[in-house]
Formats: sequence, structure tokens, C-alpha cells
Amino acid sequence: VSMPCMELFAAQDDLYRKRVLPGGNIIRIGVEAGVRQGWDQWLLGERARAGKSAFIGMDRFGASAPAEELFEKFGITPDGIVAKVKELM
Repeated sequence: VSMPCMELFAAQDDLYRKRVLPGGNIIRIGVEAGVRQGWDQWLLGERARAGKSAFIGMDRFGASAPAEELFEKFGITPDGIVAKVKELM
């Protein structure tokens, strides 16, 4: 699922949000080349299962380097995402 605007998604009715993000034994991973702020609502919300969610992105302030180096450091790479999914399976 792509969520380009969390505010628009949050404004949808509950039935729609449940269809897009169903509960149960589903792995949820948020990937953003930015901060985690706002993601917990969708990754850890009432329909998510504990231990089946993760955020891949910046988790601290102040890192400075070329984008490719930062992506590698924070696991924002295809290999990093695959590794996290396998870890949660």
C-alpha cells in the first residue's frame, strides 16, 4: 500500500481503512526516507499484530552524508527491506 498523505487516509471512513489495512497476522512495514513520526498509528494501530510491524527510515536526527550512504546506514534499501520482512516472518 502506498500512503502519500497520512492525513487523507485518516480522513477516510473506518470501513475503507480496514479494507486497506486489515487486521490479523499481516506484516506491516513503513518505509520512508524521513522520520518515523506519524507511522506508528498505521503500523501499530488497533488492527495490527504486535511483533509484526517495523519502520525503515531515519530513527535519529543529525546524520549527514550523501543520500546513498544514509539509505545504506538506515536500511532504506531493497536488501534492507527484504531482510526486515524475512525477520518478521
